[in-house]
Amino acid sequence: MRIGLLLIGLTAMLMGGGSGGWKSLAPGMDLGTFVTNLRSPAGDSRVTVLRMDPDLWDLEFAGVSQDGESAGRTARQWCQQHNFTAAINAGMFATDYKIHVGYLKSRGHVNNGHVNTYQSVAAFDPVEGKHLPRFRIFDLDDTGVTMASIPQDYTSAVQNLRLVKRPGSNRWGKADKRWSEAALGEDSEGRILFIFSRSPYTMYELSHELLSMDIGLVAAQHLEGGPEAQIYLKAGGIELEMFGSYETSFREKNDNTKPWPIPNVL
Repeated sequence: MRIGLLLIGLTAMLMGGGSGGWKSLAPGMDLGTFVTNLRSPAGDSRVTVLRMDPDLWDLEFAGVSQDGESAGRTARQWCQQHNFTAAINAGMFATDYKIHVGYLKSRGHVNNGHVNTYQSVAAFDPVEGKHLPRFRIFDLDDTGVTMASIPQDYTSAVQNLRLVKRPGSNRWGKADKRWSEAALGEDSEGRILFIFSRSPYTMYELSHELLSMDIGLVAAQHLEGGPEAQIYLKAGGIELEMFGSYETSFREKNDNTKPWPIPNVL
């Protein structure tokens, strides 16, 4: 079984249902919808979380740099192309619409070997023979953690801006800018969390809300915001496609009706 983390455009095909609780979609895969305490100025103030056990589901990267193509795809299209069950943005990308902003290497393929100042690194695919968690979000300012040490233990790693530092500290500073958000998280049991909110928040607000939810969040990184954030899922009789719209100083409205193609996926 495989999942993909995708760089994608944000739209919403929102599911109905109440707040809280988890719906089992498959062994090791659950879907939850949560209403925030702080209501957003747009949308329904719901956060969708897809939770996956990394011992049952593999995280992979796919992108135009790997496929040798010039155009991106929507999350749905990436899933169809690579037989992924679910997908979310891998992170922000450069103006060449190909290169990830920050270090990104997956199973021998280097999308970007440059390490920038971002403090969060999601690592997966442990080196064969090493008994390590199959998925882990590292903080580069923790003692003994460096961008040189992580590849010694994991063959895949993605560097992104940090939202939550282990073991559950909101690290995004207060600011006025808000946007729809796609994020990657890890819970207290080491499970992968795909997090999506079409309703716009500042990242300080959203991190605070996520830490107050019953999802066990211990670490999280920002993947993408505004109309370029997206999640897609097809499992357990549910097909879900959600994409964002609002972003301060870029697209300050909640009327986006189409997922935007994106260049990279995990």
